[in-house]
Amino acid sequence: MRVLFTGGTGKAGKHVVAYLAAAGHKVLNFDRVPLMHPGVHDLMGDITDAGQVYSAMSSHAGFDEMEDPKGAQVFDAVVHFAAIPRLLLAPDTETYRVNVLGTYNVIEAAVKMGVKKIIIASSETTYGLCFSDGVVDPKVLPLEEDYDIDPMDSYGMSKKVNEVTARSFQRRSGVDIYALRIGNVIEPDEYDKFPGFFADPGQRRRITFSYIDARDLGQIVDQCLRKDGLGFQVFNAVNDTNSVCQPNAELLAEFFPKVPVSRELERNESLLSNRKVREVLGFKEEHNWRRYVADPMG
Repeated sequence: MRVLFTGGTGKAGKHVVAYLAAAGHKVLNFDRVPLMHPGVHDLMGDITDAGQVYSAMSSHAGFDEMEDPKGAQVFDAVVHFAAIPRLLLAPDTETYRVNVLGTYNVIEAAVKMGVKKIIIASSETTYGLCFSDGVVDPKVLPLEEDYDIDPMDSYGMSKKVNEVTARSFQRRSGVDIYALRIGNVIEPDEYDKFPGFFADPGQRRRITFSYIDARDLGQIVDQCLRKDGLGFQVFNAVNDTNSVCQPNAELLAEFFPKVPVSRELERNESLLSNRKVREVLGFKEEHNWRRYVADPMG
């Protein structure tokens, strides 16, 4: 597919762009900073400027496309990752402005330009644990996509609003728009952090101990591109298991003793559930942390 990817230079984006390019997609990276990935053209721009976004949507994806006398064609898909990526990087007002306005601009332009598949990066922070003040319990575990998301912070709020925006544009247009609630992204060189997680699992409580390998995130995005006809959908984008070695029985007893459990959990099953992405898209993780770090519990 011919894909416009916003934010492809970011921590998650660069791995997803690489995965999509290796899978045979033609990717144009629209970002404020170039990625310089082989075979991927970089287009510098700002998602909060609607004019730049519309212009990018009607751009060539590389110099080779100039050989076509018909000019630039409509992209097959848009993958939107560009954002201020977490709380406390910018003032709250700026985080909210960039993430909400930028996402509106991208989805509106894509729909009005005739793009038939749009994938946006939402966040695990929408569940209201990660960036909340104090120690907050979820209403129920595991966290699944039908949960009543209720963040209190500007970043999580922006992502919740973006899901509503996506749903509204899907209703208006009928095109496929999928929102990925992306977990804590782990790059290939970050597995040396995991022994520290095992020693102090409490530091992972706010993200319900979950993670997503950046390369497995690439697989999920690729599967979203290839799966048509789902309308508006939300998917948790995380790996199969928690990022700590302790079993769920121990984690629940120590960190969530008052939280009800909606169904039986496997020993190490991710408390931010990826059941939907496995059952609907066919996701099969390739990069469980146990491939790279010894499990001290066997």
